[in-house]
This record gives sequence, structure tokens and C-alpha cells, in this order.
Amino acid sequence: MEREIKQGGALPLGFEWGAVKAGIKASGNPDLAIARASRGAQAAAMFTSNQVVAAPVTVGRKHLGTTGGRVSLVLVNAGNANCATGQAGIDACNQTCIAAAETFGCVFDEVFPSSTGIIGVPFPADKVVAALPELKATMGGTLQNAESFARAIMTTDTRMKVAQATISVGGKEAHLFGAAKGAGMIHPQLGAPVAPHATMLVYLFTDIAADSAQLRELLPPAVERSFNSISIDGDTSTNDTVLLLASGASGLRLDDRSRGAFQGALAEVCEKLAYAIVDDGEGVTHVVTLHITGALSEADAKQVAKAIAHSPLCKTAWSSADPNWGRLMAAAGYSGVKFDPAKVTIRIGNQPVYEGGMRSPAFNEAAAHKVMQQRDYTITLDLRQGTGECRFVTCDLTTEYVKINADYST
Repeated sequence: MEREIKQGGALPLGFEWGAVKAGIKASGNPDLAIARASRGAQAAAMFTSNQVVAAPVTVGRKHLGTTGGRVSLVLVNAGNANCATGQAGIDACNQTCIAAAETFGCVFDEVFPSSTGIIGVPFPADKVVAALPELKATMGGTLQNAESFARAIMTTDTRMKVAQATISVGGKEAHLFGAAKGAGMIHPQLGAPVAPHATMLVYLFTDIAADSAQLRELLPPAVERSFNSISIDGDTSTNDTVLLLASGASGLRLDDRSRGAFQGALAEVCEKLAYAIVDDGEGVTHVVTLHITGALSEADAKQVAKAIAHSPLCKTAWSSADPNWGRLMAAAGYSGVKFDPAKVTIRIGNQPVYEGGMRSPAFNEAAAHKVMQQRDYTITLDLRQGTGECRFVTCDLTTEYVKINADYST
């Protein structure tokens, strides 16, 4: 049976997208976006594990439970997170869902809401409701429509983040399109689908025919090695959401024949979007992939990676391309993972910097500094204990990040 994954391709069938200016963003840029599955879609979602969650996370989780994973509309606003807004925030979110259901002719519970922006500011539901008729008029199934959706959900992002893939199985094709936003407050810790618990929002659309249970099975492994393996600043948002929708309009079923190809395409799209989020991080000048190998488990490898990724000393050294490998070892050492420092090796790019419990005899500071001047490079740390490994994408910490976030609400 022929199975193929291709980058790009046509947009998934069965969806329309649109965006308008509702007056929520102070900039006056588009800030209200919608995606519609004309015949409904099966869905799976993963939400932030932060104990403080935004109203749309609470409402969206409830709606998925009520409908058994069926979604007809995705309504997203940028500029206001609708978080820490109390019962008034829940009521406002419900008000916009009711109005959207009436405008687009679907069941109230099949509206999936999302918000991103500043926390603690009353939610302007009236602006969302007033913009819905215009939003309906903007909708379409073209790439331009899909990209307008991707742009409208941006906050401190400097560019839209989209990815596409097509699978071919037995002469039939199914398509994937993903749109994401996020540039700060990025250290997603997404829980299991429909789990009780400046933001990352990710929307994945496919026209493969699948039920919600199948999607709930496939989404977590794709997320774990993509969105759960990135960090910009170590802050887990109150609004983080990944939503996967399947319209079924392609006619290709998700079964034993197509599962491998679809799983591969889903992983590819998620990894591209995850990288794009870090690459567009607030103030980022260097994207650093931490390749941790030789751990006793993948979990141990990721624990070491997170300790390094969240170290201000490591991140500031990366900003000036300073090959201060001692900071890497110090962070790994306090990560909580047990290892023998004398067995560890570290490379910056292809440059050896640490081995045998001390600086490598082959360490060339100038050569390592040159590697770190690149926009994108890899640091490899081998614990030499087992076969567990991970790739964790992170970045430097710059004065521009401080400036953006020092003035974010004022």
C-alpha cells in the first residue's frame, strides 16, 4: 500500500476561516478570528496544566465534554486573555459562544472559544458580539483566509506561524494545516486531552475521517515531542491550548493503513510550529537545540534539558555567544537527575568542550564562540548512562525581552 507524506499541498477540505478588527487590540490590528467546520468536526484538545486557567479554557473543556468531542466553530480573540476575571469572565465567554452559535447556525456547545492577551482585564464581550456579522462575511476556504486567521491571533508575535502537510494512502489524499501563535510566556506543559486542568495557541485542521477517540490517542505523543519540548522563558501560560479538528471531508479514513502516515504528518506539522514559536520569541537572537543523550530515560533527558533551558546564566551566555560550559554542567547538576560528571561529554555544535570531568583537551574557545554566533545551533550533552534522549528547543535571554515584558501592560 502506497503511503507518502508531502510538505505543503492543498488546505484541508471542510473548513473556512476569517478574521476582523473587533477593537480589542490597542494597535487596531485584526484581533478576532474564526474557523468553521461546515458539517462539524471531531476534535481532541490539550490544555495548560497551570492551576490558574482562563475562562475560555474552562468553557472549551466543558463544551468538548458535553458534545463528546464535536466542534463546529473555533472563536479566537487576541488582546485580552479573559483570565482572572471571575464569574464575569465565564459569563462573557458564554455570551460570545451563544452569539456565535446564533450567527453561524450551530449548537452553542459546538463553539470552542480561545483568548490570548493581557491577564486580569475585564473581557469586552460586546466588541466580539458586534463584530460577528462582519466576521461571517470575511470567511472563505482559501489560503488567504487561513492566513488571515493565523495573523489575527498574534499578540507580541512578529510573524504568523503556519505549516502544512499532505498524506497519500492508496491513491487518496488527506491534508493538514496548522496555525499557531506565541512569542513569550512560553513553556507549555500541556496535559492529557480534556484534562482537568502571552500564551501558546495552536489549531490543527485536517480533512481525514477520524473520531474523537482516535484523535485523543494521536495528539499527546505529537505534542510531547514538539510543544512540550520548547521553552522561551520558562513561564507556563494560563491559556495554552492545542486543538486538533478532523472534518472527514477527504474521504480517507484514519485506520491501520493510514495511521502511520498521518501520525508522521501530524508530528511534522507540530514540530515546525513549535520551532517557529521559539524562533519568533520575544527578543530572541539565538535558537538553541539542547540534544540530551545517554540518559536512563527520555523523562530524565528532558529534565536535564529544562534545567539548562531555564537557567538565566545559560540563556544570557547564549545571547553574547559566550561558550561558558560550566553553566551547562551546573544546571545539569541541579536538575535532580543523577549522573557521574566524569562520564559526561558536551559539544557546542561540533566543538568538544567538556569530557572526563573537566575541560576537553580539544576545547577551542574561539571556534566554539564562532558556532554560538550563528542564529541556530545545537548543544549536545551526553550523560553516558543509557539510551534515553530528547531534543529541546530554547533560546537566549536578551535586553529586548526584558523591555517588551517590562512595559507589556502599560
